Amino acid sequence: MHAEDPPLPPPLLMQMLRDLPSRAVVIDRHHRYVFANRAALEFLNLPEEAVIGRTIGEVRGERTMQNYLGVVDALFERRESLHWEGWTDYLQRGRCYTEEWLMPYGEPGQPVSLVLGYARDLTELKRQTQALEEQVAAVQRAEQIKLAIVEHALAAIVSADEHGRIVEFNPAAEAMFGIGRAETLGRDLVEVVVPPHHRTGRDHPLQRLVSGGAAPPLGQRLKMQAVRADGQEFPAEIVLWQTSVGGTTFHTAAINDLSEQLRAAEVIDRQRDALRQSEKLGAMGSLLAGVAHELNNPLSIVLGRAGLLEEKAAGGALAADALSIREAAERCGRIVRTFLNMARSRPPQRSAVSLNDLAAAAADLMQYGLRTHGITLELQLDPALPAVPADPDQVGQVVLNLVVNAQQALMGSEGARRLVIATGHAARNAGAAPHVWLRVADNGPGVAEALRERIFEPFVTTKPEGLGTGLGLSVSRTISREHGGELVLEAVPGPGASFRLSLPMEAVREPERASPAPVADAAPESAGRVLVVDDESEIADLMRAFLESAGYDVATAESGAVALELLATARFDAIVSDLRMPDIDGATLWREVARRWPPMARRMLFVTGDTLSPGVEGFLREAGCIALDKPFARKELLAQVQRLVSGG
Repeated sequence: MHAEDPPLPPPLLMQMLRDLPSRAVVIDRHHRYVFANRAALEFLNLPEEAVIGRTIGEVRGERTMQNYLGVVDALFERRESLHWEGWTDYLQRGRCYTEEWLMPYGEPGQPVSLVLGYARDLTELKRQTQALEEQVAAVQRAEQIKLAIVEHALAAIVSADEHGRIVEFNPAAEAMFGIGRAETLGRDLVEVVVPPHHRTGRDHPLQRLVSGGAAPPLGQRLKMQAVRADGQEFPAEIVLWQTSVGGTTFHTAAINDLSEQLRAAEVIDRQRDALRQSEKLGAMGSLLAGVAHELNNPLSIVLGRAGLLEEKAAGGALAADALSIREAAERCGRIVRTFLNMARSRPPQRSAVSLNDLAAAAADLMQYGLRTHGITLELQLDPALPAVPADPDQVGQVVLNLVVNAQQALMGSEGARRLVIATGHAARNAGAAPHVWLRVADNGPGVAEALRERIFEPFVTTKPEGLGTGLGLSVSRTISREHGGELVLEAVPGPGASFRLSLPMEAVREPERASPAPVADAAPESAGRVLVVDDESEIADLMRAFLESAGYDVATAESGAVALELLATARFDAIVSDLRMPDIDGATLWREVARRWPPMARRMLFVTGDTLSPGVEGFLREAGCIALDKPFARKELLAQVQRLVSGG
């Protein structure tokens, strides 16, 4: 110590300071250390002689010295103690977190001569505290994230304590069950979620969970029925898990509403069934082409021979029988043609269409089924009904769909069964465009009020399982709207249903056609030479009879090869040929004729009962030739042949 230094505290106090476990130092007015206890020397890692008598700057560095100057001077002047803590840099130890007290000391009545410094190293404690704070913050962040997940989860999350009382009910659960969180907290989980009829037994997983019975498997997806606050039940999928917090067990359920999923699955099933049905119809269309060809040939023979027989028996006892045979054959022909139109796959082709004809065709086709089910059909057709521009196949499908629906609806009704097909037209009035309409009405059970707005949606049906796909009315309305019209379900008094199809009555432009000259029953001289080509001899003989009765000189060929031989040796005014033949078909024959005798290629008439065969329509457009569908009447054949012979 220096001579001018003030005296130190009494020895007992100094001994206490020396042995104090915390750091203690004494600094004079010159900022020199005059005392440092063992804890301070150990902390500074310096011997006593390297500290005592040295300034703060010499021991701890000039930077620390500058920080202390202002503080220590204030202590000497104002006799105020100072307490602080924070991070401090030490030359020997680096950066440490320290708590310090600085207390001025001086004799009574004398100025402050010394400053007692007392310090504790809190570095390790501070680091532990910071680590703990970081852990707490991490836990809080994790809890906030978990809370956000629960709050924004799409699944309903419901937690209950070991007594089954709800302790958590997230927003998705509020939306799913139609009840607020505040209304559910503390209530019984089963009472809120489980339908009443499942609350007494042990078959429901939540009921088993809270009843103390055999617990359902945790962590597995389970199916169950749930109930909304308004009493509506719905199918749900549930996953359960268990958590223990503070000695209390909590059960949590994540619940998903399966209603939309099941509805989507039902739609997919119906679409799959519709696809299978479509594939069946496609296969049936291909099969129908061959069947139609085979059926149309004998029908042509029956129709033609019946017509000849009717002419021969005119005025006799057999005339009525011949007429009945011919009319029956014509009806069979219309039915086959309707089937072909339904199965034909081609782009829509608008032409002049009579709803009366389509209604009559549907009645012919469905007559047997209606009669066998005791259904009385009444046609109320407007005789002055104008034609409309439409695709006959598509609109015919709409009419047939409506008649089939009415038949199936009537099959399950009691009492008299009545079906009415009516047509009419309306002129422009009250701003409405002129249109024609067709109504199909029945006195069956009708359409339930709940389904009236949805009856035209795809896959919605009122029929029993196995009686439809639910696509008929949807497709029919689409077709009607594509034609600028509409298909509606009318409101009718009493039982039954009434569907009304309306189509705009636009001007119909008929394609220009040459008017055939009148067909004479016979001619004194040959009206021309005609070559008939058909592999079925009965059809060839029938056409020969028709043509010869009108005065034509006729030659027949049973194949395309024979026809080419005859054409090479004789002159003909026209050729009538079947399209479908085994060796050289009609198309090949036409191309060979066009190559060898070009003028004759424009005098060919094709007859066919196979309009669904691939390429038939394309070939006819390419050739520009007339086609006659089997079965055909005598007058139809003679009219077309006369056009060819006369150069039409």
